[in-house]
Amino acid sequence: MAKKVGDDGIALDFQLGDEAVEIINVKRSFLFDLLPCPLLVFSPTTQGSYPVLLFFHGFMLQPNSYKSLLLHISSHQYIIVAPQFSPMASQSREVKNARKIVEWLSTNNLDSVLPEKVFPDLQKVAVSGHSSGGKTAFALALGYGGSSTSNATQLEPGLKISALLGIDPVAGSSTSCLCSPNILQFIPYSFDQSIPVAVIGGGLSNQRAFGMCPPGAPNGVNHAEFFNESKPPCYYFLAKDYGHLDMLDDGTASLSRWMMKSGKGSTDTMRRTVGGLFVAFLKAYLEGQADDLINIVESPNIRAPITLDPVISIEE
Repeated sequence: MAKKVGDDGIALDFQLGDEAVEIINVKRSFLFDLLPCPLLVFSPTTQGSYPVLLFFHGFMLQPNSYKSLLLHISSHQYIIVAPQFSPMASQSREVKNARKIVEWLSTNNLDSVLPEKVFPDLQKVAVSGHSSGGKTAFALALGYGGSSTSNATQLEPGLKISALLGIDPVAGSSTSCLCSPNILQFIPYSFDQSIPVAVIGGGLSNQRAFGMCPPGAPNGVNHAEFFNESKPPCYYFLAKDYGHLDMLDDGTASLSRWMMKSGKGSTDTMRRTVGGLFVAFLKAYLEGQADDLINIVESPNIRAPITLDPVISIEE
């Protein structure tokens, strides 16, 4: 039987996986006229079919800022599609563009850019994002960006979203200043979603840097509210000692990071933690292998490399 934890007791999901990963830049062209923006694709290289994760970056960031995190997830045998949205686009436009990318995926365009004999399993698709990109992921899963919000998770023929993850999702600068589309209702369990949800928050993300810079994830519109409005099954992990941008690669988004409250712990360990939580959640809900997720939820102080407090699991 394969090991599930290392010698230190930490779940192996928090370590880099064994799969070699190729990073592919996909540009808009006449061959891909449905694409609204460039993509950064992370793909396993071993022959086979793999689940697909859509990942949306945060405000004024880019997929390259998350390269270490996305490599970690992909090394556990997931294909990741990370769009590069225009910094000038409104969030409503981002959600519409996210839906166009789903349309592009649904017509098997991804096959042509992947390594030889590597294929996407479009029956196992999850959406995710960080900060405003986390909200974009929620909006897409809830059916925004199209003509109707009914049957939200069935976006295109043959393409169904099966899981939803948000890293420190943010809906605006305050409860009175929300970005469109406004998906928060401030009512528990109000999201019209039937798929499992995982929300990862930063314990310092609601605090001001230097006592004056606006927080990255203000109270009332941050990770806590997204979790409160999610229907079961839903999971909440708070990285108690880390901030809003502490999962980015070192040396990226320098100005934004200077303006945000950061933790004093290792950012590499934070990236490993977020990556491991993604892997455990995706294994549970895309592949039916729930043991790792259950063990992390039941014993986070043993299985995770950083302090996760609280950890909340609400089952159906």
